[in-house]
Amino acid sequence: MKKILLIYGGASLEHDVSCNSAKAIIENIDNTKFQLDCVYITPKNEWTNNNKKIDNIIEFIKKYDVVFPIIHGSYGEDGKLQGMLDLFNIKYVGSNLGASYICMDKQRTKQILEYYKIPQVPFQIYQKNQKLEIPFPVIIKPANGGSSIGINVANNKIQFKKAIKEALKYDQKIIIEKFINAQELECAVLEDKKLIISEIGEIVVNNGFYDYDTKYENNSAKTNIIADIPNNIKKQIKQYAKTIFKILELKGLARIDFFYEKDTKKIYLNEINTLPGFTKISMYPKLIMNKKISYKDLITKLIDNA
Repeated sequence: MKKILLIYGGASLEHDVSCNSAKAIIENIDNTKFQLDCVYITPKNEWTNNNKKIDNIIEFIKKYDVVFPIIHGSYGEDGKLQGMLDLFNIKYVGSNLGASYICMDKQRTKQILEYYKIPQVPFQIYQKNQKLEIPFPVIIKPANGGSSIGINVANNKIQFKKAIKEALKYDQKIIIEKFINAQELECAVLEDKKLIISEIGEIVVNNGFYDYDTKYENNSAKTNIIADIPNNIKKQIKQYAKTIFKILELKGLARIDFFYEKDTKKIYLNEINTLPGFTKISMYPKLIMNKKISYKDLITKLIDNA
């Protein structure tokens, strides 16, 4: 029986989301195949097991066959944890240091995929006193981050300054994008013997974009496992998702998000999540389960392919 170590929590702003994801994995892992243990990382970055602080983290982790890191955001999704595990030849679920770092940094992601002609909305990197080259409305977001933390829409200069100030609380590198009236679409990718590409799901929001409160606080967004878009658009998004997964050399799993602008019938890449949420309301498990793969089997596949 494989010994699995689930690592969750962490010092990032997505600590609570990670804890909810971990709870769902703990409740659904196949206990006939895997012996599960957990490491909880406190918001102060203290590594604990059964409420006791771990003295030698590396020696502790080496006792397990596979690590399942479910830390969203900084210190878990940005390659730092993966790099540490690589140094000591410890197997883990998900993408390696390089792919994790690239996908976490929205600037790097955009620059690489721009070279491969993956369509993206007009964007620029914020620099103080630099002229805004994109007409309003614009969306301002930290370059490194997730769960829509620190993201705001600006319709004028006053809102723009306020949004920049807010984003700078979370990252010193800020992305400015043209805000478009588009459907927010999500595609789940699972690496098994071959790549499994889900159907295209849709996030329907009332406030203009899918922010943190909409995702986790007021639960006001509606999710459709089958998006209301033309079949040819679905096919194109699936192909983009497959291409992006291969270009960036992702591993195990990813949720790749897109925009679809109905008026122009254009598809744009939104972002890539190398460790997408596993909460009960998370789209990634829902999309994979729609492919007739149970939640339990999804976890099993990810561990077996680590």
